[in-house]
Amino acid sequence: MKLRLSDTLKREKVEFIPKNPKRVTMYVCGPTVYNYAHIGNARPVVVFDVLFRLLRHLYGEEAVVYARNITDVDDKINQKAMAEGVDIDVITSKFADIYNADMTALNALPPTIQPRVTQNMNAIVAQIAALIRNGHAYAAEGHVLFDVESYKAYGSLSNRSLDDMIAGARVEVAPYKKNPQDFVLWKPSKPGEPKWPSPWGEGRPGWHIECSAMIEANLGLPIDIHGGGHDLIFPHHENEIAQGVCAQHGHSHQEESYARYWMHNGFLTMDAEKMSKSLGNVQLVHELIKDWPGEVIRLALLSAHYRAPLDWTTDLLVQTRKTLDRLYGTLREAKRVIETYPLPDGWEIKRHTVDGAYIKPRDDRMVRILCDDLNTPQAIADLFLLRDMLRGEFEAAGPIEERGFHTKAYMDLLIQCGGLLGILQTDPDEWFQGGADDDLSAKVEALLVARKDARAAKNWAEADRIRDELNALNVEVMDGPTGATWKLKA
Repeated sequence: MKLRLSDTLKREKVEFIPKNPKRVTMYVCGPTVYNYAHIGNARPVVVFDVLFRLLRHLYGEEAVVYARNITDVDDKINQKAMAEGVDIDVITSKFADIYNADMTALNALPPTIQPRVTQNMNAIVAQIAALIRNGHAYAAEGHVLFDVESYKAYGSLSNRSLDDMIAGARVEVAPYKKNPQDFVLWKPSKPGEPKWPSPWGEGRPGWHIECSAMIEANLGLPIDIHGGGHDLIFPHHENEIAQGVCAQHGHSHQEESYARYWMHNGFLTMDAEKMSKSLGNVQLVHELIKDWPGEVIRLALLSAHYRAPLDWTTDLLVQTRKTLDRLYGTLREAKRVIETYPLPDGWEIKRHTVDGAYIKPRDDRMVRILCDDLNTPQAIADLFLLRDMLRGEFEAAGPIEERGFHTKAYMDLLIQCGGLLGILQTDPDEWFQGGADDDLSAKVEALLVARKDARAAKNWAEADRIRDELNALNVEVMDGPTGATWKLKA
C-alpha cells in the first residue's frame, strides 16, 4: 500500500519511498525543557505519533527509528536556573520528566531515541568545524557564524528569496557579522552560564546547529522524514538544511542529502485567537489531563487534518468525549455479548463471510485512509462505519455461535484500527468507570441488580428511587440490549 505525504520542500503530495525500508528514520523537533508543555506543543507529538504507528504497521516495528530531541541548553533554561539558584540539569531533568509523562498520558509512544543537546556537544563542535572547513562558516570574536550568502539554495524550504528574508527578518546586528542575516553556530557563554570547550573558546551552541548535529550523530544522513510545527519552517528548519547540506558537501542544491521528506503541522488557536502568554490563553497539557482523559485530548488534536489550523475550545473537548463514549459504548455492548455467548474452541479461525468462507476482517480500509497524508478526520469517520458493522453483528438474528465469534472479530477490528490512531485501547468498562474505586463500583453494581429486580416486579417507584440514588452518586445508567451499564458523569 502506497503512503503519500505532503512534502513542504516539494510543495506537493508525493509518494513516500524510504531510503532503506529496513531502517526508516524520522526526526521531530522536541521541547525546550524549562517549563510545562502547552497544548500547541502537543499537536506535533500526537500527529507524528500517528505517523510513527503507521510506519511501524507498514514496515515493521523494528524497522522504524524515531528520534524526538530534548533541548536542554537555552537562554530561558539559564534564566530559570539562575533565578532558582540551581544547576541547569535540575531544571531540565524535572521538566523533561514531566513532558514525557504528559505525552504518555496522551497515548504517545516513546520515541526510539530521545537525544539531548548536552549529550551531543562533541557532534555539534564537529559539525561546526566541518562548516568552517567547507567555507560556509567563520569564527569572529569568540563566535562562529553561518555565512548565509555562501549557500545559494537558502530559502528553498520556506519559499522566500534571501532579499525578502533579510528585509523581513529580525536579526541581530553585530560588528563581527559579515552580513546581518548570518546566524550563530557557537557563542561565548555569559558569566555564570554553563559552558563547553571548543576550538573557538568556551561557550555553547546556537539553537539551529543542535538539531542538525543530533540528526547526523544519532540517525545518519539523509533521514527519511523531518517533522515539526509550521512555525519552525523559518528560520529553524531552513537553517537546519543549510547546515546539514553544507557540512557534508560544501556546496548547494543537495537538500535531499539531509532530509528526504519535510512535514509540518498547522497552527493551533484558542477560541479563534493566537495562543500566547501575553493574552493569557495558554493551556498546559499538565493541567488539561487533570480534567480530561488523555485520549480525549489526543483525539481532539486529530479531529482536523494535521496541516490545517485547529481551534482549541471547550466545546471541542466536550464533543470529542461524546465521540469516544459512543465508540467505547459499542465496545462495551460487544463485550457483554461475548460474555453472554462464550466463544467456541477454534473461533479464531472461524470468520464468516457471505460466501461461506472463514477469514479475518482486515484493516486495509483504515490503513489506506491514513496512507493518504494522514487523513485523520476521515479515519475517525471510518471508525463509526466499523462501529455500525460491529453493532450489526451482535444485534443480528442468527445462530448463537456465529453471533459470538462475528462480534469478537469485528470488535477486534475496531480496536485494531483505533490503535493506529492511538485510541480505543482501554477496556470499555474502565473507560466509563475508571474514576470509581472498588467500594463505589460494588455499591453501583448492587444497586443495578436491585433496580433490575424492581423493574421485573413492575415496582416502578422503587426503580425510580434507585435511579435517584445512582444520580446522587454521580452515576449515569444506560439501558441496552444486553442489560444496564453505567458510567461516572463527566
